[in-house]
Amino acid sequence: MTAARASAQQTEHSDALGFRPLYRQVRDTLIRRLVDRVWAPGAPLPSEMQLAAELGVSQGTVRKALDAMAAENMVVRRQGRGTFVAKHDEERIMFQFFKLVGDDGVRSFPASRVLGLSQGRANAGEREALKLAKDARVIRIRRLRSIDGAPALVEAIALPEALFPGLATMEIPNNLYGLYAMRFGVTVASTREKLKAVAASPKDAEALGVAPGTPVLEIDRLALSLERTPVEWRLSLCLTDRMHYLSELR
Repeated sequence: MTAARASAQQTEHSDALGFRPLYRQVRDTLIRRLVDRVWAPGAPLPSEMQLAAELGVSQGTVRKALDAMAAENMVVRRQGRGTFVAKHDEERIMFQFFKLVGDDGVRSFPASRVLGLSQGRANAGEREALKLAKDARVIRIRRLRSIDGAPALVEAIALPEALFPGLATMEIPNNLYGLYAMRFGVTVASTREKLKAVAASPKDAEALGVAPGTPVLEIDRLALSLERTPVEWRLSLCLTDRMHYLSELR
């Protein structure tokens, strides 16, 4: 084997291993435990000292890994109490996932009313968004969300039926992400959103109480699990006459 080829293979091997910083390896190990439900949402994690001893790393490395997870909203640091697995409570959803804010700057968590709930074979758009097989089935939820009693947005939600068995027969709560985590062990860790201005269709306009063709903000959101797997596709049509979309970049 030539020296050049050996060097290339070594580089390739190095890339495969990743040679990630140690704290990233610790982070990935801890995330795997979240995925495996070793710690449930809201549960306390062992202390940094305990984790360090168990994993054979320094306490500083564990602290850096937990800091990274806290920045990604996977865990919550509580001064003097320790580190806890993040829960999808209303406060967290409000600041991490619900970006509509009143023009007066007030954040309000919307109430929800289910307009439709069904199951069926995934269509082409659902298969593409959720990375599903051709014969996969989905659960579809259509709901109206209101703020201070006034319609604010209408949502069409598609979920892989295999991840949420029995959900279609349940009463649908306002806090869906909390339901996913607590009942089905599926934690929404992050989302990808695309925004576009569109005209409300007659069906959506009727739900929102506006005239067909009224300008609305379309939010096309894909929710991803801790393993970066698509778990929900949500299309929201939002009225923005009294609200705006707020994204805080850091």
